[in-house]
Amino acid sequence: MRKEAFGPPSVSARKARASRIPWDAAYQNLLGAFALFVFVVAALIVYECARGASPAVLAYGWRFLVSSDWDPVAEHFGALPYLFGTAMSSGLALLLAVPLGLGTAVFLAELAPKGVGKVVSFVIEALASIPSIVYGIWGFFVLAPFLRTAIEPWLGSHLGFIPLFQGFPFGIGMLDAGIVLAIMILPTIVSLTRELLLATPRSLLEASLALGSTRSEAIAVVVDAARPGILGAVILALGRALGETMAVTMVIGNTNRISLSLFAPGATMSSVIANELTEATTALHQASLIEIALVLFLVTLLVNAAGRLLVLWATGGRRDVAGAA
Repeated sequence: MRKEAFGPPSVSARKARASRIPWDAAYQNLLGAFALFVFVVAALIVYECARGASPAVLAYGWRFLVSSDWDPVAEHFGALPYLFGTAMSSGLALLLAVPLGLGTAVFLAELAPKGVGKVVSFVIEALASIPSIVYGIWGFFVLAPFLRTAIEPWLGSHLGFIPLFQGFPFGIGMLDAGIVLAIMILPTIVSLTRELLLATPRSLLEASLALGSTRSEAIAVVVDAARPGILGAVILALGRALGETMAVTMVIGNTNRISLSLFAPGATMSSVIANELTEATTALHQASLIEIALVLFLVTLLVNAAGRLLVLWATGGRRDVAGAA
């Protein structure tokens, strides 16, 4: 019996193994086809958007991206106010969410008691599962009146010499949209950063403490080691902020003006599509909206790809450190 167990495989075993090889190859090819299908879908989206946007591309060319005109009656279209609004609202959201998210992740990974960490993690996951329309309703009916009556008047009276805080306090505007976006992208930053900090070799923390560092200094060493991955998490959150539609549409004011004031209404690429696509009666109007969608898709794709590459780079670096340890 032992000779059969450890000796060369029998003829029947070799035949059974050979018969399984075609099935393994077919299974591998099937999974490869599923993976390829994702690229096919992305390519079809780009193709259809490019085909639908071709009238606007031929009519305006690069002027479409640098012009501020948006007059459906005269058929003059320019996407610059929406590019500006998207960049400004997303930048404000990152400015608010990154410090809070990074601090929360460090607390959960390094300092929080086990019970407290579970509760905070549950609340963060609940924030990620809330539909965007709920955020929009909260931002419109709760946050906007509070900003209009308390926050924006105080900012205007104390920091009115700065262009960002000049103008009438509408409540609805860029500041409201930035705060809502910051809350929406916060779970992404916290979750990814926490996982990166937990995956960092504990030898870094222990070595820092052994060399006489304080607890905060040792945590700073761990955060610095995970810095590329944290940057990737921030870029992934930026991709979410760039493409958010419904909540931003409800609270940003939806005007095609460019203003440096956070109190002023504005619009983003996604909000103008949501507002005007069903009302586009001319082919050029519809093509202009589709071109904005194409630009938004390409920008979001590039941002998310950069974030993924940075996360993979950070993960590979930690493997190298772990292997060396």
